[in-house]
Amino acid sequence: MKKLLFGAVLALMFCGCRHDAPRLYTLRNTSGMEVCITDFGGRIVSLNVPDREGVLRDVVLGFDRLEDYYPENNQTDFGAAIGRYANRIDHGHLCIDGKEYQLPVNNFGHTLHGGPEGWQYKFYEVVEAEADRLVLRMSSPDGDQNFPGNVEATVTYTLTDDNALDIRYEAVTDAPTVINMTNHAYFNLSGNPAEHRITDDILYLNASAYTPVDDTFMTTGEILPVEGTPFDFREPKLIGRDIDADDEQLANGHGYDHNWVLDTAGDINCVAAELYCPETGIDLKVFTDEPGIQVYAGNFLDGTVTGKGGVVYAHRTAICLETQHYPDSPNKPDWPSVVLRPAQTYSSHCIFSFSTK
Repeated sequence: MKKLLFGAVLALMFCGCRHDAPRLYTLRNTSGMEVCITDFGGRIVSLNVPDREGVLRDVVLGFDRLEDYYPENNQTDFGAAIGRYANRIDHGHLCIDGKEYQLPVNNFGHTLHGGPEGWQYKFYEVVEAEADRLVLRMSSPDGDQNFPGNVEATVTYTLTDDNALDIRYEAVTDAPTVINMTNHAYFNLSGNPAEHRITDDILYLNASAYTPVDDTFMTTGEILPVEGTPFDFREPKLIGRDIDADDEQLANGHGYDHNWVLDTAGDINCVAAELYCPETGIDLKVFTDEPGIQVYAGNFLDGTVTGKGGVVYAHRTAICLETQHYPDSPNKPDWPSVVLRPAQTYSSHCIFSFSTK
């Protein structure tokens, strides 16, 4: 009941704002699951799923107040639909068909998540809003954060009766450009980030390789095997088991903040990742047709952000599982291409499927 009351209060806070402010949309299914999404950044604001006792728990980080999502108050990506390009582009350098573009940089000298004014800080247009489905559209003009081409992109959230949040991305362009979209939900399957750290949860990754990074979090261009390293999650293990091991890559990432090269071959029916919280019994399986997944273990949460219910988000109180093409793919020609051309349609599919054990 506490979680339902919180959701109602949150809805009032959003709907009570001025008419041009972000609006909140609630998806519900017949199994009691509830997802709240705002058109500001296409963000998942809350995600209530039943634990093993049937108690609803909000398993994503976020804010109570509308204004806390604005970048001038908090530079966070909580729950956002990221575009045009999720993850990093090396020094903001982009070259398409021999033409060079300089993107604004916003993270250790690189362009992160579309730049300082990426789509997570803009309004999506609501195309369709139903009880179990929300379709959002982003119209991104040529030159948006210096990316070329006029782009029309959609994000479709569908809540299924078997407790899965299905997310589909599509985009078209009138000039060659790059696209790489994802969702940036911060998961804490305990629903209690005040006390529970993600290091106490169990993670499985269907990946036998990963892309290492330098000390600015930029991919080096290598693809290395996980075998014999702290990055091997092919057998489920506690996230905290190796996260502070004496390892150069863990030092560079301040923990896990890396892209894993999936062994799923783009098969949406194969489990790409699985996260399990022994405390609540909540289990999250991630399915995707993307070649990679970024795992970020909340290393930069440091107690300076106060979230829902006045909870201070401390170190490693959440984990992000971002399905994607590899970071800096535009500058790595041997990696799967992210170039989108006129007459083509970009598509990406991700499913967050919840159950209990």
